[in-house]
Order: sequence, then structure tokens, then C-alpha cells
Amino acid sequence: MAMRNRYLDLLRAIATVRVVIYHLTGWTALTLVFPAMSVMFALAGSLMAASLDRFGVWAVERRLRRLLPSLWVLALLIAVPAMLIAGTPFDVHLLLWGFPIVDPQATGWWMAGLSHAWYLRDFLWFVLLSPLLLTVFRRFPLVTVLIPYGVLVALELSGAELPAIARDLALYGGAWLLGFAHHDGWLTRIPRRRLFGIAAALALPGLAWIATHPSGRGYDLNDIPIGNALWSAAFVLVALSCSPMVRAHRVLTVLNSRALSIYLWHIPILVGVTQFGERHGLPIAGPVGLGWRFVALVGLLGVALALFGWVEDVAGGRRPALLPGRRLPVPVSPAPVSTGPASALPSRAGTSVLPAREGASVLPAREGGSVLPAREGASAGLESEGADGQVAAARA
Repeated sequence: MAMRNRYLDLLRAIATVRVVIYHLTGWTALTLVFPAMSVMFALAGSLMAASLDRFGVWAVERRLRRLLPSLWVLALLIAVPAMLIAGTPFDVHLLLWGFPIVDPQATGWWMAGLSHAWYLRDFLWFVLLSPLLLTVFRRFPLVTVLIPYGVLVALELSGAELPAIARDLALYGGAWLLGFAHHDGWLTRIPRRRLFGIAAALALPGLAWIATHPSGRGYDLNDIPIGNALWSAAFVLVALSCSPMVRAHRVLTVLNSRALSIYLWHIPILVGVTQFGERHGLPIAGPVGLGWRFVALVGLLGVALALFGWVEDVAGGRRPALLPGRRLPVPVSPAPVSTGPASALPSRAGTSVLPAREGASVLPAREGGSVLPAREGASAGLESEGADGQVAAARA
């Protein structure tokens, strides 16, 4: 099994935290400082390419199996029944929450509580298209990467009206394909000076476009597709071309093992907390408003992860855990009891020095336990994607 890239874990963890903070504060500068959406799609593209190389087209099934169960818990077991109880008439489109390849129906409070489902929809499409995309990419790498950006520019300048999924595939398709390039080693083969030059050639016009096309929310990248694509491409190129050594840490393990659950639950919790504050006249903005909402969000999110986070473990083939990352001791096989003639070797204080059977551990145990910790769960492998996948970002 390939060793896990802790640097990719670090990028995903930063993206996860950044998304939550953005939705709490609404600080648009965060979209420029760290374009989490494109980073997450790029990371997922790299890991998807690794899965396809290892499992072939069955990688698609593996990704879907990791993504969908956590969604089913929130949407099919909680949200859809709540909508029906609130008076929403049953419609077959509600069943799309089981496989949201198009925007599923949501009514009432859940229109806001499930507003982040667009990411799962886009992710599903990228996963389903990846076997074909990877084949085409490896045949025509540069052209394949450029196509989404060209399509996006054409759509934005022409003002063509297309479904949201088509625009999102054009907006984030380049990042997904840059993930392919990262996995295949293209980014490390480009000389560092040339790569930084390419990044600058993308970043400067991207910033110019952002500065000259502000939206109602200012310079929020989510509202400026062309600027978003160019600036994010430059950011992803630089971020994925780096490969610093990152030490394993329990926080990284937890954030990556629960990235999808954090993404799914932080929006409905934040919407509920904010509406509670408005209903009771509590401050929403400012230091006080942000402070109490942050504490409430973290506390309730912790409860949600404790109740439902284990679903990610089961979906990823890991042992369910309340808090991922705990190292478990490996039992040491005891030396066998000799049934033959007594050994000619001397013993010390009556303790046999007979060797253990071949393959049995001969390392000493401490108080009957192993002195060797086990490897860290299933998350020690590249295939365990924490967010699968990852996942993990809302419209941020």
C-alpha cells in the first residue's frame, strides 16, 4: 500500500477549516487567500487518478461507496422525513437525495440547510467521468487541461444560459485535471522557475479580472468565475508542486477522517444557530456575534460527528471510532511451550531462552502488552481519502 501523503492531508485540513470559517464569517478575502474549492477538487482528482491506476473502473464504485452513506444519513434519514412531516408533498425528485446527480428537491428550512449539496453533485459527475477523462488526459495532457478554462471563458463572455452543472464542470474541471497532472508527476517535472512563471501568467490576469469585475459581495471568488478559475489554477499549481515533509498529527487524522461529515453538517448547524440567534435577538455579526456562534457551531458539530462520524469509517472500510487516529497496541504472540526434550541452552532464573517459532514476535512486551503500536487505522493508506473524499468544501 502506498504511503499516505501527509502534505495532501494538510491541504485538505486547511481547506476544511477555511470553508467552515468562511461560512461563519462571510469574509470574502478568505476566497483569495485560500481558494478551498479548487484545492479540494484538485486533491480529489489526484486521489481519483491513484484509485483508477490501482483498481481500474472499480475505483468509481469505491468513491461512491465512500461518499454516499454519509449523505444518506443527513438527507434520506433526517432531511427528507422532516420535509414530509412539515407538509411537503411526496415527489419522486426527493429520491434524488440518494444519488444527487442533478439538484434534488428541498423545501422550507432545508433549502438553506442543504444549500451545499451542489458540491456533492459536481463531485459525483467528476467521479463518473474520471475513467474517460484520465484516458484522454494521458493522451493529450496539455489540451485536456486547457479545455475547461476555454469553455468557461466562452460561456462567461457569451452569456450563454446553461445548467449550473455545466458551468461548474467548466469552472472546476481544470482543477480536477491538475490533480491528474499532480498524480502523474507532471508538475514535478516542470522546472521550478518555469512553473512559477506559468502560475504568475495565470494569477496576474486573474487578479486583474477580479479587480475589474466585483460582485455584490465585493471580491468574492464565488461570484467571479473567470477570475476564480485563473487565480485558483495558479494557486493549485504552486501548492501541488510543493512536497514538504509533514509529520503525522492526530488533528490531521481527525480532520481528514471526518472531512465529509464536517462539510455535510456544518451548514445545517450554522443555519440553525444563526436563525436561533435572530429569533431571540442575539447579536449575529461583530466580535460578540461571531464568538458565540463559533462556540455553538463547534460544540454542535462535535455532537454531530460523535453521532454520525462513524459512518465515514464504515464507508471507508475502517473500524468505527468515536475519535479517529488512536494507536492501538499489537498483541505479541507468546513463545510456544516446548513439548520435547529440555533445551541444552542455559536458562536464567528459571526463564527459558528457547527461541519463538518462526514468524512469532521476539520483541519484549511491557506488562503483558506490545511495545509496538499498530499502524494508524485504514487512514494510513493513500486510498483512504478522509473527504473523499474527498471532500470537503461548500460554496466557499
